[in-house]
Amino acid sequence: GGYMIVRFIWDGDLSFGEVLDSLGIIPLPPYLNRDSEAIDRNRYQTVYSQIKGSVAAPTAGLHFTQNILTNLKKKIIIPQKITLHVGAGTFQPVKTKNALDHKMHSEMFTVTTKILNSLLNPGKYHVATGTTTLRTLESLYWLGVKSIEQKKICYTLDQWEYMYLPDHYEPDEAINCLLRFLNKESIESYTAETGIMIVPGYTFKLVQGLITNYHQPKSTLLLLVAAFVGDKWKEVYQFALDNNFRFLSYGDSSILWR
Repeated sequence: GGYMIVRFIWDGDLSFGEVLDSLGIIPLPPYLNRDSEAIDRNRYQTVYSQIKGSVAAPTAGLHFTQNILTNLKKKIIIPQKITLHVGAGTFQPVKTKNALDHKMHSEMFTVTTKILNSLLNPGKYHVATGTTTLRTLESLYWLGVKSIEQKKICYTLDQWEYMYLPDHYEPDEAINCLLRFLNKESIESYTAETGIMIVPGYTFKLVQGLITNYHQPKSTLLLLVAAFVGDKWKEVYQFALDNNFRFLSYGDSSILWR
């Protein structure tokens, strides 16, 4: 297929982002089969969102309210914020017969050195809110391993790269390697790109719990859930189906442990 270049021209001193904000509509997932409404501007957004750049809301986070976040702190469950730019690839169905042939899109993320330090504490449970968060946290381990091996800080992780990296390093060794490089340069945050695709057989390194919605068949998200909980994922989904749980973006949530 060919391609086209679309040129936008507008008057005034608005930035392109401001033009999109005023003229654009909320990009709801296609499977909702409806146009976005005014209420979606508020509802299809997490209460803790701050930085623009994502094409979709990390929908596991839609369940959180300020009240819930306050109660978590009272229970000494410390929420940590990372910046995720969810890409359109999250909606790409797996069309190949073999999941290994699926092409994953890369996504950008930013974590502060404070976050990296918080991942070091042994004996803590790390619960990821959303599959993108989980992919980011697991990518941090492999990016640390890659940085150890290459003796320089690395900023990209390809889809299957973890399969070819050594996995004997402790999570603390991998994270500490990233921190050493960042501290040496006096950099307070780390921005990288990951295309990691997590499928059954994957060994999780950093995450013990996952908050996530219910996903559709033939999605990379369901493959990730199956990798996380093992064969029990079928029981979880059967229970959801038997009890009329709502699936997908505006649906119900679950907390899964491995």
